[in-house]
Amino acid sequence: MASAAEQLVQNLNFSAFSKATELKQRIWFTLGALLIYRLGTYIPLPGINPEALADIFRQNSSGILGMFNMFAGGAVGRMAIFALNIMPYISASIIMQLLTTVSPHLEQLKKEGEQGRKQINQYTRYGTVILAALQGYGIAVGLEGAGNVVVEPGVFFRLTTVITLVGGTVFLMWLGEQITARGIGNGISLIIFAGIVAELPSALVGTFELGRQGALSTPLILGLFAMAISVVAFIVFMERAQRRLLVQYPKRQMGNRMFQGDSS
Repeated sequence: MASAAEQLVQNLNFSAFSKATELKQRIWFTLGALLIYRLGTYIPLPGINPEALADIFRQNSSGILGMFNMFAGGAVGRMAIFALNIMPYISASIIMQLLTTVSPHLEQLKKEGEQGRKQINQYTRYGTVILAALQGYGIAVGLEGAGNVVVEPGVFFRLTTVITLVGGTVFLMWLGEQITARGIGNGISLIIFAGIVAELPSALVGTFELGRQGALSTPLILGLFAMAISVVAFIVFMERAQRRLLVQYPKRQMGNRMFQGDSS
């Protein structure tokens, strides 16, 4: 009896994959788009002192700030043009979903099919710009109050910061839509996934370093890894789960021939 690995190799048809030109184009497009996203996380905002920012973030990297930095692929710690990531779009989408339950106009649009969905998506984009502008202004004010992080504080710095962060979020929103349409799909989810995966090695190294210093006990670290593996396994199990239903086919007659019922 063939092992699981041998069965997997037998099921894989590499010759068919090599002939799937459209699939390869979609994969390469997705990889290129994610590469552009990763490059953007290393382009800092104008008027920022990188050394001072790194010192402040090093002192306050734990807690919710570190979590946001992980979701943003390290862009928050570098205060890059993609520091807001795609989070304003996700927040706007959640708000629009909640509003459809209380607004008759939005509820009617939801029932209109594809045309209504396009209109709701347009409202979501407007909401994304508004939320990104508010968050960008808050970041600009916070940076100005963080010592010598900003080289020249003032109205011009706030304006350029808001414009840059809003532009970065809108670009990522557009990039996610392009991955969905021209790539392998689920563009927004892939952008978030790429950011998390990029920061995962440094997070693991930091965890082991805390364990080496004695800040975290070895059983606690092992428990965290076991819990993470269990959560992933449970998600995969629920995603791949299926319930088989017995379908009964009645007798049917076609011309002078009678076909017996069957089940599958």
